[in-house]
Amino acid sequence: MLMAHYMPWYATKEVSGHWGWHWTMNKFDPDKRLPDGSREAASHDRPLIGLYDSGDIHALECHVQLMKLAGIDGVIVDWYGIKEFNDYGVIHRNTRRLFEVIKRAKLKFAVCYEDQSIKHMAAGGALKAEEATAHGKEVFAWMEKNWFRDESYLKIDGRPLLLVFGPQYFNPPDWEALLSTPASRPRLHVLPHGRSKAGTEGRFGWPPVTGGKEIPRATWRAYLDRLYAGDDVADSVVGVAFPGFRDIYGEAGLHETYGFIPEFGGQTFTETLDRALASGTKVVQLVTWNDYGEGTVIEPTRRREFEFLQEVQKRRQPTGVGEIAVVAADLRLPIELYQLRKNKAGNRDAETLLDRAADALLAGDCALARKLLKMTPH
Repeated sequence: MLMAHYMPWYATKEVSGHWGWHWTMNKFDPDKRLPDGSREAASHDRPLIGLYDSGDIHALECHVQLMKLAGIDGVIVDWYGIKEFNDYGVIHRNTRRLFEVIKRAKLKFAVCYEDQSIKHMAAGGALKAEEATAHGKEVFAWMEKNWFRDESYLKIDGRPLLLVFGPQYFNPPDWEALLSTPASRPRLHVLPHGRSKAGTEGRFGWPPVTGGKEIPRATWRAYLDRLYAGDDVADSVVGVAFPGFRDIYGEAGLHETYGFIPEFGGQTFTETLDRALASGTKVVQLVTWNDYGEGTVIEPTRRREFEFLQEVQKRRQPTGVGEIAVVAADLRLPIELYQLRKNKAGNRDAETLLDRAADALLAGDCALARKLLKMTPH
């Protein structure tokens, strides 16, 4: 299973009434236009569709359609829980909306829980430290009721897969209490260095940046050697593929950069992807679909266009008799649809055709979608 790690935290003035922090980081002004016509933003890259809002159903449809056509099986969303604090409530609502689109496309979804949210809520006065475990149980019970039971939630050997980024707050006794809350105990996977902090069943990989310096190929290759070592890879490891790493934090004035992994003209992504696919693991996480702040983006951008998705597509072509291969040119259809959505807003006849084209792309029917897009007045 190829799953894209997804950030649902972007906000635009057009949709949300303001430019969200993840586009600005209190430093950059998206109202400014750069010489190439793109907007200023807290990133070294720009989405091919332009800066978007994670609550915009048309942007979500575009992303899911691109995943479907590239051969990606679903998303693992970076998620901060259910409480209204900072932008956690917005992230939660955007996540729920994304999962509905994922289900329309018959793809899978899962969650990467950020337990650092507990730390921030306690520091901000939204949660008392002694309430943390009880709140965590409430979060896990909510996931059980609303997501873990869903047939579209990603399960390994019948159990829901749950990633935790860290852990960064809860300790082993806490995790035992939290994991016993859902009726269907999830399979908990954490970062390799976090395994001592939780009673986990596995680990997942991430770009190994550290020290604010460039990470040589030999270093991240050795990291992957350790990640995939052992005879239990299939059950204990969520593999990782990444295009590189180049964060914007230093330029934004937030803190020093975490480090830098060069793209090597796309070779970093193809090597880590092929290594993950050959590892024997059941799940590979593509890190990431759209973390523009850290520069680990595989969605189409102005700089790389469809390059990374085409590499995925090459490795996911159907082999069964009668199956129709999706070609590289088809990846442009969701972009064309998204742009027409923006240009034809309010034109009911055009919107009807575009709704049908959207459903066709979510079903993987590129021929019908192309026909409908041609029928739409440009």
